[in-house]
Amino acid sequence: MEVNPNDSETESCQNSLLCCQPGNSTRQNADRKDSPSVQAAEDLPFADVVVASPAEKAGLLSLPLEALSHIASYLPAHTVIHELPKVSPLLKVLLDDTTAWQLRAQRLCAHQTCIPVLLKKKMDWPSFCLEMERLVDTWAEKPQNSVSVTQSVPREEQGARLRENPEGAENGARLPEEDLEANVRRCHLEDLEVPNNALLGENEQTPHQVSKVSTETPALEHFMLPSGHIAQVNSILFLGGEGAICATASRDWSVKLWDLNSGPNGALLCSLASTGETNSHRGWVSCLASTGSLLASGSYDLSIKIWDIQAGGTHTCLIRNSAPIFSLFSQSNVLLAGTFDKKINMYDLRDAAPLIKTVRHHKNAVTCIVADDNHIISGSTDRTVVIYDRRAEKILKRIVLKHYPMRMSYDDCVVWAGDCKGFLHAFYMNVEEWENQTQFNVGHKSVITGIHCSQSSLYTCSSDCTFKVHIPSASPVTLCTWKYTSPVSAVCAEAGVVAVATGEVSVKIWRPRK
Repeated sequence: MEVNPNDSETESCQNSLLCCQPGNSTRQNADRKDSPSVQAAEDLPFADVVVASPAEKAGLLSLPLEALSHIASYLPAHTVIHELPKVSPLLKVLLDDTTAWQLRAQRLCAHQTCIPVLLKKKMDWPSFCLEMERLVDTWAEKPQNSVSVTQSVPREEQGARLRENPEGAENGARLPEEDLEANVRRCHLEDLEVPNNALLGENEQTPHQVSKVSTETPALEHFMLPSGHIAQVNSILFLGGEGAICATASRDWSVKLWDLNSGPNGALLCSLASTGETNSHRGWVSCLASTGSLLASGSYDLSIKIWDIQAGGTHTCLIRNSAPIFSLFSQSNVLLAGTFDKKINMYDLRDAAPLIKTVRHHKNAVTCIVADDNHIISGSTDRTVVIYDRRAEKILKRIVLKHYPMRMSYDDCVVWAGDCKGFLHAFYMNVEEWENQTQFNVGHKSVITGIHCSQSSLYTCSSDCTFKVHIPSASPVTLCTWKYTSPVSAVCAEAGVVAVATGEVSVKIWRPRK
């Protein structure tokens, strides 16, 4: 496509680009050639090389690359990624300007620290900024009123503050002497309203302010799933990757499947149950995990059950255990289970005798567990987080925290954990060694009961009756806080759809407006 500076369409396009606000940040000079057309041609594959015409050289593309990149930084990330290359293939070079994307990410949260906790060597900055812009556009505003929401917390009370962790330790650090098993059992048995000061306690510091304030959220719609459970929902899990199907596990001993796209408020697909049984389990269902078409549910009845979703929720396998199941995590065909009797069990769901191995890395109950191909990361009421090397079959690191972790979420890069006093922790691999970021105060005042993270989003909920949305930066930035009338017990997110469970025996769904 040739760009003619005298053409009215081209003039309009130039004006729309040039009228953007000027930035107040400086850019580092890169070793690039003066002509953007020459640089772009070098960067493009041979088959896609495009030589700028004289008209293009005299028009907008005649500007230095630094000027073009600065102008483009004020356009939406979607426009820069998907639309500008249609105007001229030479503009694809803007996707490689890492500094401009970093400045864009910083500007999204009012120039507060907004660098990812771990800068990967091949960080996909355009995708990161695109996801972050969607998160900010969707959540950085007060949601519409609903029956169960009693208050939208003022923006001045939100934010995230970095706090030193005086008890962070590595291998060899002294473990706490007291046994917290009785406390964690009570935490699970008393509707998440834990009265013991050893478990709860108000955060000592006030979070930073977030300057952006708004009064409505036109990008979101929300609804409550039809009443299906008669007791608190302990776990929510999306299935299928599209945010259309979700499973809920409850203290009423049941696991239910929901179709979120059926009708205005979703619809119940089925309640999972074995042949001859009316309930999914014979005790509280505490956790869920999935791999492929299989859904696993862990319960206080000392069992894990496997359900085939494609076969209509048929019960396919029963795995018995010697203690209640507190946490599940699936990794390929391997299912990991953290138990009350201090164990981590590994199961191969393809085998008739699924138990592969049992390890015991903790002195108390295993409350949370995540994994990748190389590592298993587990947290316990002994206040430790253990990183286990699956190939070498040894513990790489043992980290002692001030407060024990309750929930974990992993995005294949950073492990985010929430502890029993409302603080967040980040664990990540840095130069072949796992590191623990100092703990963060994001405003929760008691047990973090749910956490879900992705590359550019972080959702948390707590028994202090709040649900929060954050940018998962090196110091998390809180975009919004929801205040409910009862403890919030679980949160999950997929494809922009978020599900939140409260003690009111309800599950609320938030999703982008169509």
